[in-house]
Amino acid sequence: MFHKVAIIGGGAAAATLVSELLERRTPRPLHLDWYAGAPAAGRGIAYGTPSERHLLNVRAASMGMFVSKPGGFLEYAQALDPSVKGSDFLPRRLYGDFLQSRVEQAVKHAASLGHDINVHPFDADALVPTADGVTIGYGDEESHADAAVLAIGSLPPRPLAGVEDAAIASGRYVTDPWPFLDSVQHDDRPLRVLVIGLGLTAVDVLLELSAHWPNAHFTALSRHGKLPEPHLAAASAPTDDGSELVEAMQDDPNVRVWLRRLREATANAKDWRTVIDSMRPHTQGLWRDLPRAERSRFLRHARWAWERARHRMPPQVAAAATRLEAEGRFERGRGRMRAVRLSPEGTLDVVRALPGGTESTASYDLVVQTVGLNTDTQRTEHRLVRQLVVDGLVQPDPLGLGLRAVPDGHLLDGNGKARPNLFAMGSMLRGALWESTAIPEIRKQAQNVANMLLG
Repeated sequence: MFHKVAIIGGGAAAATLVSELLERRTPRPLHLDWYAGAPAAGRGIAYGTPSERHLLNVRAASMGMFVSKPGGFLEYAQALDPSVKGSDFLPRRLYGDFLQSRVEQAVKHAASLGHDINVHPFDADALVPTADGVTIGYGDEESHADAAVLAIGSLPPRPLAGVEDAAIASGRYVTDPWPFLDSVQHDDRPLRVLVIGLGLTAVDVLLELSAHWPNAHFTALSRHGKLPEPHLAAASAPTDDGSELVEAMQDDPNVRVWLRRLREATANAKDWRTVIDSMRPHTQGLWRDLPRAERSRFLRHARWAWERARHRMPPQVAAAATRLEAEGRFERGRGRMRAVRLSPEGTLDVVRALPGGTESTASYDLVVQTVGLNTDTQRTEHRLVRQLVVDGLVQPDPLGLGLRAVPDGHLLDGNGKARPNLFAMGSMLRGALWESTAIPEIRKQAQNVANMLLG
């Protein structure tokens, strides 16, 4: 059992692990140092938005914080509003409130079990794992723990290749949409806005900006030009456990074969969503079976389609996006961004490659980058991750999916051996698990990591 544990990160993964540990009865009391990076620990970026337009893309009944109590969030929401149903898609702000309330409850309860916790409102800058523990550096100070867990979420977004420095310096190119959305004010000007990407974050940006900027026109650019698929209005259960499909895929771990089998299965299903949902318990195992070359092929050719089908929009969000498009305020385009340059007039000229090999250039007042989670640990400016990688204490995933790790969360050292006292959760495990960022996966990871820390 590790007696003193450092937890790094201020979002849902860290909050879930902290609560999981503090609720346990242990032979010896625990001491936790939580480097949360912010005074309001537990919300992170995902659940820090104050907007009621930003909804969870998972139904309330499935968003519990603990494996032992998957309905905990629904109970919390119904205590505030008895009309809430388990099939509802609720505001992410409310889920942030839930996380913070459960953390506060766990901290208060910890003393009765003999545990204590220090919540540090700043980031850990450095970690040095040794045979007998981990040294944590923060500012000019350092502390020691028996073990440490990286639960840092995704890495800060980086500007896409082709974006000139002058465009970024102008303030008209937004690399990270969330701080920008927090500061948006009402504006009646006929602004021209380009959103690069068409995932769930892009939809959140479009709906929020369109509400504040009623006369703006929005264009979204992606390689496929398609919005995420919507959830059904009513919850539906898979018709079977997906075992026949999964076994067939396991027999031949090849992306082309898998896609063919998925197309066949969805063609014969009453609704394709039930096929995708039946695979969820098996996805991590299938990913582990996939050779690196096939993983790379999946990321190049099939990732966008999987993300559209797997991470879906709530019906009311889909309806709002459709309405915006029908009103002529929003259009979708296919292609790839090649360059973004600051024009002499102060707008941004965007060059994009079109299907067929041609190019086009258009001017915009604002460009917002929404291209998904950044997990590329080889190129990040995140201070802690960069220190660990540069010092050879951990290994970047070769496909840019976090850090190399054992599927149970043990990070690998520079020689490829599992470190007994350094773990990761969430986005940093995408290379090992692929599906590793949603709450159902996070709470399972929290339970498993807690078992290893206390075992």
